[in-house]
Amino acid sequence: MSLPFPERGLYAVTADLEDFGHLKRQTRAVLSGGARVVQLRDKHGRLSPDQVRELVALCHDFRIPLIVNDRVDLARRTGADGVHLGRDDADIHEARKILGPDAIIGISCYRDLTRASAAERAGASYVAFGAFFPSPSKPEAPPAPLTLLRQARRTLRCPVVAIGGITLDRAPEVIEAGADLIAVISALFHSPDPRKAASAFARLFPDPEPKRE
Repeated sequence: MSLPFPERGLYAVTADLEDFGHLKRQTRAVLSGGARVVQLRDKHGRLSPDQVRELVALCHDFRIPLIVNDRVDLARRTGADGVHLGRDDADIHEARKILGPDAIIGISCYRDLTRASAAERAGASYVAFGAFFPSPSKPEAPPAPLTLLRQARRTLRCPVVAIGGITLDRAPEVIEAGADLIAVISALFHSPDPRKAASAFARLFPDPEPKRE
């Protein structure tokens, strides 16, 4: 059974690193710092299924879910807790059929609230919007306005994730605008001290998880 998706907190997205040992050490560091969920982003397919299983086991040691980006097949083979899907990936119903009813399925919605509403109706576990700021990981991503988060918070019941260029300085305004979780790549995995960075982000969520009305 998959671990549940958190309703609030730091969403760590791994950097695409060539050195697996380094990636594993960094992942342990952000888990120790307070990340509530980890997404494995391996765009170049460098990691073997056995290495992904090691990362799943590491996250589970902390009782934290690991989600695989794009690859439904890899999520199924490795016992990951779910998958994050973009515009060109498998659809929610196909992913749910393969991964089962308890799997976490997240959807990139960019700056499209209509897409997010449709994803929620189709059974998405959460939706993600962005990029809200210039992002070194996705420099081509069109900007999303912070007002989108306020609209999403009024419209949706599932958790809302914000992504794209979120630094520690910028995170408070994203949370204030309505993000339940903030997804961070560079400010964690390119930090000289990922554990310290994760702890600083995690402290931005001191309150109990809010309940939808």
